[in-house]
Amino acid sequence: MWDQFGPVLKEGLYEDYARREALLGLARFKTTASNGEWRSLKDYAADLKENQTAIYYATGTDLDRLATSPQLEGFRARGIEVLLLADQVDSFWVTSGIDYEGKPFKSVTQGLADLGLVPLSEGEEPAAASEAVNEFIAFVKETLGETVSDVRASDRLTESAVCLVAPEHAMDRQLEKLLAGAGRLDAAAKPVLEINPRHALIEKLSAVGVGDQELRSDAAHLLFDEARIADGELPADPRAFSARLTRALSRSIT
Repeated sequence: MWDQFGPVLKEGLYEDYARREALLGLARFKTTASNGEWRSLKDYAADLKENQTAIYYATGTDLDRLATSPQLEGFRARGIEVLLLADQVDSFWVTSGIDYEGKPFKSVTQGLADLGLVPLSEGEEPAAASEAVNEFIAFVKETLGETVSDVRASDRLTESAVCLVAPEHAMDRQLEKLLAGAGRLDAAAKPVLEINPRHALIEKLSAVGVGDQELRSDAAHLLFDEARIADGELPADPRAFSARLTRALSRSIT
């Protein structure tokens, strides 16, 4: 039944403040821990991790794609459940100042992930980024310039090299896309590029000497375009992307 009427009832979460608490109790969600089944917020709250400060969610248009988003990696590594919200109305009600049992809803693609207080499910916390990696991240930020609002080391990535997130006080990226597609957004916020400082590719790029500026510059732009593609977007400049990729592939086979 929730498959048919869920989206309609969730409109009430956005529009009907008086019945919001009752609707939150009725609402059901697919999550990263539900194995395709429906879960209630009561179920979610019962499994909150110690020190978890929010109810985390990811919005999009396809559940399978949401479930494999790179932004979820750090949450999975810590056993933190994430709501997978694929209905269009989801992008609106979660941003209406709503909470459940005192826990606010927070997008996994917005601002800092704040994962440091929840330990990894297995193994020890990874070591801090090396000086060479920090220098490379600073170089990427300088190279991309006004294309991004920031470039920083990520605590939400464990397998992927890069991802895009929204700045702390900007709107969720999916909501931004919906408003832009409807012609209701004058200008989009510049995204934050997060880099996994422990990824093998980043460590190798960090070892490239400052004398090879072409490769370092190409890598900075390719990492940004890789993050855009993973986020369901086209490269910022497809022709430049093709040229940079060709140069990088040519170097790898010479």
